Amino acid sequence: MLKLIGRFIFVLATVIITLLLGVLVGAWFGGNYAENFQFNGVRGYEATGQVGLLCSVFVLILLGAYYWARGKNNKHHNDEGN
Repeated sequence: MLKLIGRFIFVLATVIITLLLGVLVGAWFGGNYAENFQFNGVRGYEATGQVGLLCSVFVLILLGAYYWARGKNNKHHNDEGN
């Protein structure tokens, strides 16, 4: 049970950090280089911050799919060996 709680906390921390980095990098880019960029009714750093958030969600989905597939493959190989 303790291992499950540890994994949950690790995943939650990873998600929060990744989303925060996406927003911050997007806002930094928009504030410095894309001041006229418009997205979702806002412009500049607000718009690129939203794009950064969406990109980090996409990255998290890809990482989740990768680790899910990797876990299924490892479990399958372990069952064959026994």
